[in-house]
Amino acid sequence: MTEENRALGTPLGKHPTRVLFLGSGELGKEVALELMRLGAWVCAADSYEGAPAQQVAHEYRVLDMANAEQLRTLFDEIQPDIIVPEVEAIATSELAAAAERGEQVVPSAEIASICMDRERLRVLAHKELGLPATPYRFAGSLEELRAGAKTVGYPCVVKPIMSSSGHGQSVVRSADTIDAAWVEAQEGRRAHDEGDVSRVIVEALAPLDYELTVLTVSSSAGIVTCAPIGQRQESGDYRESWQPASFTQDVLAQAQRIARTAVEGLVAKAKASGEKGWGVFGVELFVLTDGSVLFNEVSPRPHDTGMVTMASQRLSEFALHARAILGLPITQEHVALSIPDGAVAASHAIVIQGDGEAEFRNVADALSQPGTDLRIFAKPEVHGHRRMAVALAIGTDEADARAKAENVAESLEIDIA
Repeated sequence: MTEENRALGTPLGKHPTRVLFLGSGELGKEVALELMRLGAWVCAADSYEGAPAQQVAHEYRVLDMANAEQLRTLFDEIQPDIIVPEVEAIATSELAAAAERGEQVVPSAEIASICMDRERLRVLAHKELGLPATPYRFAGSLEELRAGAKTVGYPCVVKPIMSSSGHGQSVVRSADTIDAAWVEAQEGRRAHDEGDVSRVIVEALAPLDYELTVLTVSSSAGIVTCAPIGQRQESGDYRESWQPASFTQDVLAQAQRIARTAVEGLVAKAKASGEKGWGVFGVELFVLTDGSVLFNEVSPRPHDTGMVTMASQRLSEFALHARAILGLPITQEHVALSIPDGAVAASHAIVIQGDGEAEFRNVADALSQPGTDLRIFAKPEVHGHRRMAVALAIGTDEADARAKAENVAESLEIDIA
């Protein structure tokens, strides 16, 4: 039976399509639900118990996914047809071995490995595919970082090559603080406790006007792009997004070309190794003050800014991802906006500070305004600060949609118990 013609609808029967999630956060939860709606069997794995996707899956597991032996044991036990990596801290050697056995890794083992490594991704995008990017250098020591920062110039941004969501990232405005940026890249990154030294990328701080995410879908029908998503970030992490973003036709053409080229390049790598390369990709772009568009990064899965598609599109990024990885065709019609012409949808991340369980109250008042919605992620606890929910809204324009989503977030009463 081919991937394009999988048996669906018997998750508890004799011939289920078995999907294993490696990482079970709020994005994985939405994809798991969409897969279950299409009749797939889902197991959700994560490093802790009670993760969002674990709460809705048929089964769940808790393990260190960066531990090759534990991951191999999990694969042997679950015998998945499809493996969906949702986090970066995964033993990629086991993903490659699974792909060689014929298991479908999403979007592919090769793509997952490339996109977890900013160095490999930037070399592919800039040097192999010719995509425009900010001046950059890589460094494996403090001395190399000092030299790289001097070459690209100040101000600059320093990031660990294998982290995400702003972890370990610093904006450096003078040579006086470059040493502190090296320390932050080592100690603030994900997997900082593994004892190794992380290589870093240092990039010139471009004259940024705004950022865009172009969700790009690779499926059995080819590659299509969604309407660009605007966003606001704090410390490298998303706080608001809206779709469609405001842009000129020239920016739109540049953004779509860069997104398609990046995903085409990655999918070609997948196909060269005998894999499919199917799924949603979040292509992150910089739009500069002169109107030029630069490549930044690619997430080989639904993107946090794409949560807005739960309000803006008939098929959210999660539904698109589920369909694509099951071998179903995705055309431009499938990614169309479903909101009225001229309207804008917005999302507002609800980040909570504290220590304990988060309890949401006053939800009725928060959702009293038409065109609003709320997704509570149901993460078991917060320690420090953590994204725990997202508000959604549809407005007459960008300002209206963003204000309505923010009002939902501010109207909630949140207790830390």
